[in-house]
Amino acid sequence: MEQLHKASALAPVLYDEMTDGTGTIRSHYEKIYQQFARMSEAELNRKQTAIIKRMMEEGITFTLYSESQNEPLERTIPFDPVPRVITRAEWEMLQKGLRQRIKALNLFLWDIYHDQLIVKEGIVPRRMIVGNRYFRPEMMRLDVPGGSYVTTAGIDIIRDEAGRFMVLEDNLRSPSGFSYLYKSRSIMAQLFPELYFSYSVEDVDQGLHQFRSVLKSLDPSGKKKPVIALLTPGSHNSAYYEHTFLAQQMGIELVEGRDLVCIDHNVYIRGMKQLRPVDVIYRRIDDDFLDPLAFRPDSLLGVPGLMNVYRAGNVAIANAPGTGVADDKAMYAYVPEMIRYYLGEEPMLASVPTYLLSRPEEREYALAHLDQLVVKETSLSGGYGMLIGPESTEAERHLFEEKICANPDNYIAQPTISLSTAPVLSGGRLASRHIDLRAFVLSGEDIHIIPGGLTRVAMKEGSLVVNSSQGGGCKDTWILRD
Repeated sequence: MEQLHKASALAPVLYDEMTDGTGTIRSHYEKIYQQFARMSEAELNRKQTAIIKRMMEEGITFTLYSESQNEPLERTIPFDPVPRVITRAEWEMLQKGLRQRIKALNLFLWDIYHDQLIVKEGIVPRRMIVGNRYFRPEMMRLDVPGGSYVTTAGIDIIRDEAGRFMVLEDNLRSPSGFSYLYKSRSIMAQLFPELYFSYSVEDVDQGLHQFRSVLKSLDPSGKKKPVIALLTPGSHNSAYYEHTFLAQQMGIELVEGRDLVCIDHNVYIRGMKQLRPVDVIYRRIDDDFLDPLAFRPDSLLGVPGLMNVYRAGNVAIANAPGTGVADDKAMYAYVPEMIRYYLGEEPMLASVPTYLLSRPEEREYALAHLDQLVVKETSLSGGYGMLIGPESTEAERHLFEEKICANPDNYIAQPTISLSTAPVLSGGRLASRHIDLRAFVLSGEDIHIIPGGLTRVAMKEGSLVVNSSQGGGCKDTWILRD
């Protein structure tokens, strides 16, 4: 019990998920607190060992790439068994805000590839569209199947010091983490059944059915049983485990580019005896590598002629090519205005204040306060290309100053938000670590939000970087039914 009280007192000035400002356990965490308080350090260590063993046996891995190592390192995702709990009222508010945001982003993408009214009215600068590395002129005037550019989205949510939910990033190209959400839940149900079943928690399994239904709804042919394929870069990709998991769980084909062929404006899966037509492709490769005839000619991952099939309306691609223009970190600053412009509503979820370093006055301010800000390269994700000012050295800040001055359009800066904290199991004891939430939104004929999403954890003490590519872990997220 004493170690829990000590852990609870670690973050009195931040928002802690389990305790309030006085260190009192929040009511919806009381059973979790009691469960871990009763367990000895040895018992907790045994549970943690069992978790690692299970993840190794099931191959729940992620591949890390490091400049200091010649070979990529495959490892298990650090999983923390102390669940994160979100109340029903909080989740309902989050769902409304996420639906609003995805509606506006889909309307924005339709607009910039058609009439560009938001540009003509001076709300978003034209150069930020046409100069964006993810803008695809090939998509101009093309009506995407189902009208959904963003079929799958991973919206990163944080709490600020006051406990207010805020959107940190919109991941709209090919967001990852779905499989870890489901595996987190199955691990908790198996290893902590008494704790799990003592709560009334929203089920996540329905999300896989909704995922498949959303993909099916995109089928341009309207078949009852369309052929859906997940296009993966292959086994060397860092998220390959997730690709195989999703294909298996949704009952769809897992294919690489070499498995597909385009003939007469249709795309087929190569078979031993015959070709099978494909109606919907859920792609997990970037635009650049999707079709060597349309984008990078040196790509060995994509399918030659796929964009011609797409333009002919004979296949759906999720997410639509060119979606990344709304995923750009500089474009993030304009999402509140998109919501007001397209929906005539005020944003329900706040965004982190963002300095666009292409603007001289904002760049000047950021350069003078690099030690206080987070600087991000606009086109990168996964925690790469970042400077966290308060944790940086003078040499690192000087390097970023040179990069910003050379290419100011490539960077944004934001205040350093102290993410909320939650207890994690570390060496048989509880300790506070910073967390965020990746909420998964599925958009087709309807918008579905998988209950809970993936809580990501900065496993290093004091770190604000939660990305798995940077050593972050995850934990199960429980949405209460009442």
